[in-house]
Amino acid sequence: MKNNYFKFSLVSFFLITFLFCQFPAKDFEIVESIPLETELDNAKIRNTTEVWLELIRSAQKSIDLEQFYFANKENSQLEKVIQALKERADHGVKIRLIAENNMAETYPGTINRLKKHKNIKTRIISVFNEQHGVQHSKYFIIDEEKVFLGSQNFDWRALEHIHEIGLCINHQKYAQQMTEIFELDWQQSLRDQLRKTQKYGEKTEYTININQEKIKFYPTASPYFNMPHDFYSDELAIIELIDNAQESVCIQLLSYSPSDYENYYHKIDNAIRRASLRSVKVEILLSDWCTREYEIPYLKSLQVLPNIEIKLSSIPQYSSGYIPYARVEHCKYMIVDNNISWVGTSNWKKDYFHNSRNLGLIVKSEQINTTLQNIFDKSWHSKYSSSLNISKEYKAKQYGEK
Repeated sequence: MKNNYFKFSLVSFFLITFLFCQFPAKDFEIVESIPLETELDNAKIRNTTEVWLELIRSAQKSIDLEQFYFANKENSQLEKVIQALKERADHGVKIRLIAENNMAETYPGTINRLKKHKNIKTRIISVFNEQHGVQHSKYFIIDEEKVFLGSQNFDWRALEHIHEIGLCINHQKYAQQMTEIFELDWQQSLRDQLRKTQKYGEKTEYTININQEKIKFYPTASPYFNMPHDFYSDELAIIELIDNAQESVCIQLLSYSPSDYENYYHKIDNAIRRASLRSVKVEILLSDWCTREYEIPYLKSLQVLPNIEIKLSSIPQYSSGYIPYARVEHCKYMIVDNNISWVGTSNWKKDYFHNSRNLGLIVKSEQINTTLQNIFDKSWHSKYSSSLNISKEYKAKQYGEK
């Protein structure tokens, strides 16, 4: 009897341990999108469609979405999300959507479809266009209690054919702070000019206890002159993290460039070079979309420096045929010294920080960093990634409509 009891207890222990390791804590969760037919999936990380549906279906009062654009396709995974939104609206949940002006003109169908539904209100924001920028952030707020923030656009391709990283956070005060910036943009959607606010802002730190660790985090935003004071400058936060790095910096982005045809943007680029001089190991993984003639020379100038390695990722085309603006690494995150990280919506170019609306989160957590590091390492060592060749003449990739 004792032996049977011991065996039962041991089996129970391992079963509980297995379940604990397999399913992440939902109060602070990393969420991933994986391109179909690739080897990039991480079994322990839930995928975007599942989390979006869970969030939307949990809404009792309100859903606020600010997105770069809305683009659906019949019978796609995103159609399930749209149906979930409409179902919650039918049950009296108040839904507000903000979309970027230029992209709403490019993809009018989905946003026009949603705005016709009862309890769904939509606005188009154009004020950032006057600064030669865009509304580029991508986030949900559910009942002013839960937030999803990440690289995922509200696009069927972002759920099926693009590698994306986001965070799902259940924290009321943080959600209320995110509602502040939504309300700012909701009102700015009716204005002709941006509202000038306090520059750079302040760090408003929150704590969540997950798996016996206190996860600390604070929100960041861009542009620095147009955000509530309790958000910190996205650009400054990234530079500070790189400047404080002691051992390693791992960066994964769709694109990185200190050049925008005519101007040189030195702030983040110089921070990366300073890290190299301190013998900090810097690994940068970028998509093969950033091979334009004004981008490659700067990437090569980093590649030749000690302690810096750059890789480009090329995701194979889908077996059913070419899909424009897809099959790409679109993640936007950074890991520093395995104890602090940045996850956001911004590509690392000047206009994303100085002219456009973007959001980010600085996270101080060993377990979150470890998970992000595992994601990074899988992409870094995958068959889709290869080191930037300083002797190769790269041609700009055609990734749009054929």
